[in-house]
Amino acid sequence: MESRPLTEDKVDNYRWQLGNLELVPLVIGGMGVDISTTELALAAARLGGIGHISDAMVQHVSDRKFETHFTKAKSEKHRATRDGFDKTTVKFDLEHLRQAQINHVRDTMERKRGPGAVFINVMEKLTMGAPGDTLRARLTGALDGGIDGITLSAGLHNGTLRLIEDHPRFRDVKLGPIVSSLRALKIFLKSGSRMNRLPDYVIVEGPLAGGHLGFGEDWRQYELRDIVAEILAFLREEKLDIPVVPAGGIFTGTDAASYLRMGAAALQVATRFTVTEECGLPARVKQDYYRATEADIVVSGVSPTGYPIRLLSYSPCFTSNVKPQCEAFGYLLSREGTCTYIDAYEAAPVDAKGRKLPPGNKVCLCYHFAKFNCFTCGHYVYRLKDTTRRLADGSWQLLTAEHVFRDYQFSTGHRIVLPADPAAATTASVGV
Repeated sequence: MESRPLTEDKVDNYRWQLGNLELVPLVIGGMGVDISTTELALAAARLGGIGHISDAMVQHVSDRKFETHFTKAKSEKHRATRDGFDKTTVKFDLEHLRQAQINHVRDTMERKRGPGAVFINVMEKLTMGAPGDTLRARLTGALDGGIDGITLSAGLHNGTLRLIEDHPRFRDVKLGPIVSSLRALKIFLKSGSRMNRLPDYVIVEGPLAGGHLGFGEDWRQYELRDIVAEILAFLREEKLDIPVVPAGGIFTGTDAASYLRMGAAALQVATRFTVTEECGLPARVKQDYYRATEADIVVSGVSPTGYPIRLLSYSPCFTSNVKPQCEAFGYLLSREGTCTYIDAYEAAPVDAKGRKLPPGNKVCLCYHFAKFNCFTCGHYVYRLKDTTRRLADGSWQLLTAEHVFRDYQFSTGHRIVLPADPAAATTASVGV
């Protein structure tokens, strides 16, 4: 490759050869619940990259998109436990779960156009009262729906591949884990080697990523670039040709190109797409993201998953005292029917009128993700306002996914191209 100054390098100088696909090396991350919508994923595929949808709370997503009634049916079936704290009997109907996943995936794949691909983000931490059975149902539904690739996240996925090794598409679909350390990658490689099924790629997520983090309270001590360099060196040493995809804190095209230059195959990006028209966040929440300052960002232990989670301090979930919503949702219930939010809610004090006060140390993630009350974000969310224009009414202009994708692809020198000024376009249209 010809030598060029790092600041003049750009993503479009590179391509990712993934099987028979030659891709623009940009991947849009799978943000749930339906924040990375079908429309967002399809935009990435049309432009030659990879877009993700997410299977987070997929029954709820199916009900919203296709007028199914999986959530209502589950709630009615388990109504007897609504007012108690023992959720041992609350289980998902596995065929409903598989069908919801098929609905979500098949609709996306039938609409896909262009040279890129669509993957789905599947989280191990959605234990749903029966970890192995429910994970198998979601994975099988994604494969049956025709997904191009499955990204395995939120867990080590040590036994995940065994759940689908008998599926006809097991050898054909692209599979890759999200890891935050070389140790986690080695664990996944060991499990894959037992079935002669190594990953087609690995996403390396650093401590500045959005949502749940694969680090402890010491997350500030880690750097994405260091982790990527360590994993690249290990793969070279072991002569393993597994593409590496860094993620977390990659805010400009120049950031992205610097990782490609050091040997990464592609980059996964997400935060800048939260304020696009195609993103599933409500319009009011997108404006909440735009107004964020660096001081508004917190890494908190409120998630019942046990992972730290990065979100905005003014997220409505923090002040909520909603009772556990396990009958309708219950995506984080352990196999024993427990959840740390249930424990926190049960232990929370009451006010003078006998009403529960907000537990404070935990939130009902299922309910608040369904209502878009958890403003999860990447570390650089406070820079979003620098990527757009402030409108006359004080709001910020939303972007298109294509605009953000192309800016990553072609920009140099850490420059960010602003969208066209709508006021100028209006003035031109009236001949002023």
